[in-house]
Amino acid sequence: MSFAAGYGKTNVDLLFEGMPRLPLEGEEIFTDKFSLCLGGGVPGTMVTLSRLGIKTKNVTELSSEMFSQFALSEFQKAGCEPINIYVGDKVAVNITAAAITPKDRTFWSYGNINEKADPEKIYQGLTGAKAVAMHESYLDVYRKLKEEGSIVILDTGFVEDMSLEKYEAMLEIADYFLPNRTETIKLTGETDPKKAAVVLSKYLDKVIVKLDSEGCLIYRDGEYVFVKSIPEFVRVDSTGAGDAFFAGFMYGIMKDEPIERCALYGNITGGKCVTAVGCTTAYFTEDELLNMAEKYKDNIIYNY
Repeated sequence: MSFAAGYGKTNVDLLFEGMPRLPLEGEEIFTDKFSLCLGGGVPGTMVTLSRLGIKTKNVTELSSEMFSQFALSEFQKAGCEPINIYVGDKVAVNITAAAITPKDRTFWSYGNINEKADPEKIYQGLTGAKAVAMHESYLDVYRKLKEEGSIVILDTGFVEDMSLEKYEAMLEIADYFLPNRTETIKLTGETDPKKAAVVLSKYLDKVIVKLDSEGCLIYRDGEYVFVKSIPEFVRVDSTGAGDAFFAGFMYGIMKDEPIERCALYGNITGGKCVTAVGCTTAYFTEDELLNMAEKYKDNIIYNY
């Protein structure tokens, strides 16, 4: 079990930076800053993990159209060769155009988000992995992988109907869950991260709560550990930070590191991500990550 794996839709982002404002209906505004890059999600996590020297299996859907071929090229550059399970000739990736203004960013997206993949194909692509990034669907696949010995890790985006009842089946399977502050409050009803962590400990032996720019709280065996964020990173764009944190955390899991060290790696990769526009633009090599972890080893605070 020498590789990490995950299934997810590939996202491709068209980024229009430096927009003075959003155009009105029927209006056109030009900018001289544009980039095309891979978006977030599990494939983005696999790309960052591959750049850290971890062998990955990136199970996704690609087609023959131009956006899929761009994504394929980016995967290959990162050493993250995808396992394509798509059969058909439609656009297989999600496409987002983002207009970035001084105040915020606005998105226009296309994607077959409700189109289900073949669970058996997903299982065949993921089986044998040491660590697996979970998808919110296909619970039977992850249950089987866990029975086979894989470490399964859940990271989910915020939705309005989040609840412990809705996520209970996933939490009962997951070895680790990586919610942020907003998601944790929504799930538990507790605004105090320490109290929320206790609620989540009903499902998890080791609880992690990401506290955005502050760092990461861990609760295990009745003890709280706080892992501070990295102060030298200057935020340019926070999109993709959660996926990058996931990659750093999985790196630690693949290396059999204690959970607080995994969280420190996550803070480093997530912090690096926000220093540039785009989900996979700013990243570290393995040596750079380890050097940063040594530099900031005192960011781990026990008995918090």
